[in-house]
Amino acid sequence: MTRPRIPHRVGRPRTRPDMVLANKAYSSRAVREHLRRRGIRAVIPVPADQQGRRRCRGSRPPTFDRKANKQRNTVERCINRRKQRRGIATRHEKTATVHPAGLHITAILLRSAL
Repeated sequence: MTRPRIPHRVGRPRTRPDMVLANKAYSSRAVREHLRRRGIRAVIPVPADQQGRRRCRGSRPPTFDRKANKQRNTVERCINRRKQRRGIATRHEKTATVHPAGLHITAILLRSAL
């Protein structure tokens, strides 16, 4: 008996990002090595305690792109403004069509407020 074929996935094609923008909480050796192995550039600020330990050992700090980090800050502020709407933050709308519609309405309201 032959096994049935698995159908091709529908949706966005899987791609590898050029860079990952993250905050200081993701500045661990494991995260940086994981991204480095996959050829993804990490734009993650180094916390002050890690900077101090790095100076003691004499190692070189990781590269940090301030311009790219400003983009992360802009995106986070936009997400936080969206989450001020209670229905979006708690995800009252459980269906796959109503929740994106709420996101669109929130985006329109945020855009008109600017």
